[in-house]
Amino acid sequence: MSTMYDRPRHAATTGRPPAPTRTLHRRREAPKGPVRRFLRRVNVPAGVAATIWLIIVAVPLYYIVINSLRNSDAYLEEGALRMPSDLTLENYGRVLDLGFATFLLNSLIVTTATVVLVLALALPAAYAIVRGTSRPVRWMFSALLLGLAVPAQAVIVPIYLIITRLHLYDAPTAIVLPTVAFALPISVLVLTSTLRDIPNELYEAMTVEGAGSVRVFRNLVFPMARPGLVTIGIFSGLSGWNGFLFPLVLTQSPERRVLPLGLWNFQNQYGTDVPGLLAAVVLSAVPVLVLYLFGRRYLLRGIAAGFGR
Repeated sequence: MSTMYDRPRHAATTGRPPAPTRTLHRRREAPKGPVRRFLRRVNVPAGVAATIWLIIVAVPLYYIVINSLRNSDAYLEEGALRMPSDLTLENYGRVLDLGFATFLLNSLIVTTATVVLVLALALPAAYAIVRGTSRPVRWMFSALLLGLAVPAQAVIVPIYLIITRLHLYDAPTAIVLPTVAFALPISVLVLTSTLRDIPNELYEAMTVEGAGSVRVFRNLVFPMARPGLVTIGIFSGLSGWNGFLFPLVLTQSPERRVLPLGLWNFQNQYGTDVPGLLAAVVLSAVPVLVLYLFGRRYLLRGIAAGFGR
């Protein structure tokens, strides 16, 4: 007669392990197939955060677009977030009648001139800083970076005096020059980081082949710095497009107004024409959105190239 103490001996003699005991609770089986793969890919916290961010971004856009399509009476009676009962384009027509084309042309001139000057000045400066080894070059770079700590509001009075002494007041040049000056420090910093990622072996190889500084700049530095150039081009373009302080202080005539300053036409002593103002905002944002759609890839590539190491 075998007992419970004889079971290990029986297992040893027969060479077979004892039969497993039955468990009362079975383990729940994980779902298989497409459901299992879907559950593995789902990130609930990220989905919740993305939904919240989408709401934060979508509500202001909905407010701007919807209220630009209703008249002032409907805006006051129906509320800001309700769907309008009657859509109208009269606000956009009034924006065009108030000189929107002139404001748009002035903004395009200022933005284009700002981008061209920043690109023409920042790349040679960054190249001299990266390849230069003398102390004056490093001192100039440090002095240039001090411009990042100086806000435009703190020096607007000296800038006004300089512009008036140069007889540039109420001209597009009065807006372009200060905008370029405040965009250069960050632009040189980005391009300096981009050019430092170029291996020294490439410079040495072109020098051995007899290339001078101009040829190295044209055939090596310029092609390798294109992502950084796109980045600072977009940055300086947005600075010129959205600038408000310099046009407000350094221009006076309505013919010299840019878009941010032209939006004041929808504000008077009796109040603000909110639907008309929002229609002007929509028209002002269209060129920037188009530029972003075409330059988004280059912008991200330039940021990664400038700060990736």
